[in-house]
Amino acid sequence: MSYTYTRKHHITGWDPEDRQAWDAGGAQIAKRNLVWSIICEHIGFSIWSLFSVMVLFMSPKYGISLDQKFAITATATFVGACLRIPYTQATAKFGGRNWAIFSAVVLLIPTGLVLMLMMNPGKFGFGWFLFVAALTGLGGGNFASSMTNINAFFPHRLKGWALGLNAGGGNLGVPVIQLIGLLVIWLSSDKPEIVCAIYLVALAFAAIGAAIFMDNLDHQTASYRSMVDCLKYRDTWLISLLYIGTFGSFIGFSFAFSQVLQISFKSSGVGNAALAAAQIAWIGPLLGSIARPYGGKLADRFGGGRITFVCFLAMIASSVLLVISGMAADAHAHHKIGTAQLIGFIVGFILLFLISGIANGSVYKIIPTVFEHKARNLTGLTTMGRVIWSRKMSGALIGIAGAVGALGGVGINLVLRSSYKANQSATAAFWVFLAFYAIAAIITWFFYARSEIVLEERETTDIPVTGETAGPADADPVVDDAELSPSPAQGATK
Repeated sequence: MSYTYTRKHHITGWDPEDRQAWDAGGAQIAKRNLVWSIICEHIGFSIWSLFSVMVLFMSPKYGISLDQKFAITATATFVGACLRIPYTQATAKFGGRNWAIFSAVVLLIPTGLVLMLMMNPGKFGFGWFLFVAALTGLGGGNFASSMTNINAFFPHRLKGWALGLNAGGGNLGVPVIQLIGLLVIWLSSDKPEIVCAIYLVALAFAAIGAAIFMDNLDHQTASYRSMVDCLKYRDTWLISLLYIGTFGSFIGFSFAFSQVLQISFKSSGVGNAALAAAQIAWIGPLLGSIARPYGGKLADRFGGGRITFVCFLAMIASSVLLVISGMAADAHAHHKIGTAQLIGFIVGFILLFLISGIANGSVYKIIPTVFEHKARNLTGLTTMGRVIWSRKMSGALIGIAGAVGALGGVGINLVLRSSYKANQSATAAFWVFLAFYAIAAIITWFFYARSEIVLEERETTDIPVTGETAGPADADPVVDDAELSPSPAQGATK
């Protein structure tokens, strides 16, 4: 690799697979970009989940009802999910450094508007809150652009490590902002603007750091064609459905858990319900974030389908605990929640966070296995052409599943909203979650978990392979090449 580095932070001729150049300075450049990518993505996740904290501060004087609070968080989740696909393409078009700066600076707008709304209770209606929540959704797209950018900086042998750090560091933005919210509630329960002010400074810091320390690469490319071709396969829709149940659960509960806790603590007679909720709400997202890479490791050893199937069974059991606790609370007058039911709610949700985190990693391990099997039956391609096709299709499905899966978070917030609005309890929502996890478990078992023969005997592909689809591997939208090629353990189990 003989790359050229300019004062304008533009690198030409970058080839991370050249070990000599990598050891001579390329590694330091890549690691520097990784650090600031994590910082920008982490803060983006925090802004995306900002309203999961703000709802704890919304007393009746704001004029926002309980069902409207769920609608606000659902709006933020929806916009963030929809932006993941276009954000995937952004770094190739504008440059990783340029987009990191822009994505940090643009988040100053919703953060400042949230500060304005929270400092003026009762002066702005529900429509304003929905509008600003939609703008916070811009932070949800940062994950896709950040992963695409870092993928291009690292060699094949280090991509799993680099992208794992990048993804994990970003997801941790959710529990971190909830911990900051807890600290603010503990110190000054009526000053939510402090949280916003902290993140205005953090965003400015991230933008300046990205401008100083990050770089653009000259050869990043992106193609929507791979995504369009990927949509023609049944597995794309099935795996996206499974990811709705895993990542959708993680992000949906991350937004809703604090509200459910606050409602539950109020019903159980706790004095400062907001503080009590904030003390616990961050634990679930933290455990889910930490568990994700372990799900990938387990899938490497036992197979992605089998681990995902076991996870859905465990999520069914956790949902049963929530249903039992909810029905017990509903049996009391005015849906009063006792200590046993409160413990059941907390344990059930914490388990769902933990298990969904594991399943997030295992579902993504199914993707390359599926397309490796399909690639074996393609005609008209060389062996390397099949590898490239498999990687491109896997990369496209990773991007699609990430966007569709995040929409599951919207569903969780809307289902909880409807349940509380109709019954003043979440029990009906818990039944819906249980049913969905049961359907997901059946799909996982039937299509991906039974045995290697299941994949061998399924249809391969009759979709024409275009030159673009089987083109250069660097056109992958969000591609971890280490993940796109099944490990020996995966091949043995699938």
